[in-house]
Amino acid sequence: MSEHFVVQGLAAGRGLKGTIPVRGAKNAALKELAAGLLFRDEVRFTNMPVIEDVSRLIGLLRRMGVLIEGRRTVRMRTPRRMTTELPPDEAERLRASVVLTGPILARWGSVTFPHPGGCLIGARPVDLFLEGFQKMGARIREKNGGYEITAPGGALKGANIFFRTQSVTGTETLMMAAVLARGTTVLENAALEPEIASLAAFLNACGADIRGAGTPTVTVKGGRLLSARGAVWRTPPDRIETGSFLILGALAGDDILITRCNPAECKAVIAVLERAGVPLETSRRTIRIRRAKRYRAVDIKTHEYPGFPTDLQALMAVFLSQAEGEALVFETIFEGRLRYVDELVKMGASLNVCDPHRIIVRGPTRLAGAELESPDLRAGLAYLIAALVADGESVIHTVYNIDRGYERIEERLRKVGADIQRVKE
Repeated sequence: MSEHFVVQGLAAGRGLKGTIPVRGAKNAALKELAAGLLFRDEVRFTNMPVIEDVSRLIGLLRRMGVLIEGRRTVRMRTPRRMTTELPPDEAERLRASVVLTGPILARWGSVTFPHPGGCLIGARPVDLFLEGFQKMGARIREKNGGYEITAPGGALKGANIFFRTQSVTGTETLMMAAVLARGTTVLENAALEPEIASLAAFLNACGADIRGAGTPTVTVKGGRLLSARGAVWRTPPDRIETGSFLILGALAGDDILITRCNPAECKAVIAVLERAGVPLETSRRTIRIRRAKRYRAVDIKTHEYPGFPTDLQALMAVFLSQAEGEALVFETIFEGRLRYVDELVKMGASLNVCDPHRIIVRGPTRLAGAELESPDLRAGLAYLIAALVADGESVIHTVYNIDRGYERIEERLRKVGADIQRVKE
């Protein structure tokens, strides 16, 4: 049964007030679960976000034979033997399933998987993964629209791998594969996202030898299974959720305190908002944001970390629709990430598409409630924010897309004064 949100726009002069804690990072949690395949004993995680993507990956791992219990705190034990074929019906719907291929191939010497799915935000090929596995000695065969990969002799070998394009998931997947590969692996032009450094810190604490994670060159000395030895790893806070609440607070918050976050990982978003005139106060683990009467238009250009996140691009377009002046939004990473534009225009926003990567936003414009269809995870939350600052009632369909990355968002926003209801269709 599908669900939708019914959202009442905030009345003039009324804004959200209160505290919003940030949950564990989706993009860290998914990779931690994949890394659990590298352990000989039980591994435990705390602060896991209770979201659809994590639930689906846990379900997929269970189908493959992994023992997993819990939701916020997860206990995971990998058996000595398990199926090495990812269930196509689940893996095709979950892009993150591709990260399982590195640990499975490295530990059991073979893996079979379909072409992964996920949000429809543009092409996300797996060629970087396949090329990396080949350099580590694997053989690849296309099979029924997917891939069958084997390591001769049952083991990968260390290699020098240069990413012609920075890839977060590619860096993480090959880094995990290298933990069990024989010899030393060097990853060059690696992605810099903090989730990579967090993953490496977790693995190093359990016996891995990974150096340089979070820099362009990552060196891994591999060859043995890891042991948690009863340790518990805490999933770091979600920097994209933090940025989402920053933009929400700027548009709809009288006084919002974002807690359990890491402002140091959100510098690009904070810098853009401050240039636009948003009043912010940061401490080591909190950000306070108060709505100003007027904002200035600022250009944004998405970029790999530490640049402005592509995942917040749609939300910033909503913000800029309420700022004074004209701004360019330049999406440099995905060519399909502007699919949200028509729905915002329907609400009254002035957004003009220049090409598949650029839009011009003019503001401020008054938004009106509308019936909206969420095209992907981040655009779905952008619609939710737009609905809160619009006049009247909005209905947002395909709530599942939002649930993939934001835990029970309607309950959390109701606590700070939003009028949002989840309705079964």
